[in-house]
Amino acid sequence: MTSNYKENIDKNNLPKHIAIIMDGNGRWAKKQGKERIYGHQNGVQSVRNVCEACAELGVEYLTLYTFSKENWNRPKEEVEALMKMLVYTIAQEEKTLMDNGVKLDTIGDTMELSEETRDALLGMIEKTKDNKRMTLVLALNYSARWEIVEMVKQIASKTKADEIKQEEIDETLVSNHLTTKGMPDVDLLVRTSGEYRISNYLLWQIAYAELYFTDVLWPDFTKEELYKAIYDYQHRERRFGKTSEQLTQ
Repeated sequence: MTSNYKENIDKNNLPKHIAIIMDGNGRWAKKQGKERIYGHQNGVQSVRNVCEACAELGVEYLTLYTFSKENWNRPKEEVEALMKMLVYTIAQEEKTLMDNGVKLDTIGDTMELSEETRDALLGMIEKTKDNKRMTLVLALNYSARWEIVEMVKQIASKTKADEIKQEEIDETLVSNHLTTKGMPDVDLLVRTSGEYRISNYLLWQIAYAELYFTDVLWPDFTKEELYKAIYDYQHRERRFGKTSEQLTQ
């Protein structure tokens, strides 16, 4: 196994869309004898590193599980600190986004966020809208089941209003009513910290994604760890329901 993964990555076989479940901030902080928010603060550097690495390689979309709907159940102090940190971080990362040609986008129920958080987010989305190199998507107040329920409501409403005929409902129409409309499905899903769960994340979009789990806690997830995940991805056989023999014919 190589130790310099970047040099061995095939630039012609990159995942177009990488999604990451950034797990382990709290455990990392506990190891340092600190409060959980200390782990979240240090996880920001990992976000910066991974974003830069993806942009440099040529990955088109990077989606980060930033805050789930279930995260509201965490201690109030931690949630409030997370939201303040998010507002601060978005403002601080403008130069990184612009220097790397990264467009910011979001998926999730942003109307439940505070006005301050929502304004910071929408402001940066507007500032970066013309960047073309890569799209960074923050899954914020997101839940895949919430997304699917909202999609069903939209299609049901349009069907009732005769805007859509029942026989027109197919996978493409469903995809076009999800928050990820216009984005390619996820090719590679990465979860850090040694947990083996999907945690209600992009359930429709990861139907044929390659899953990569690592014991590395998120604040310790470096560019090299990302290169390792991509290298692993490139050495898998993606069959999409076919047999190995069919792929070689």
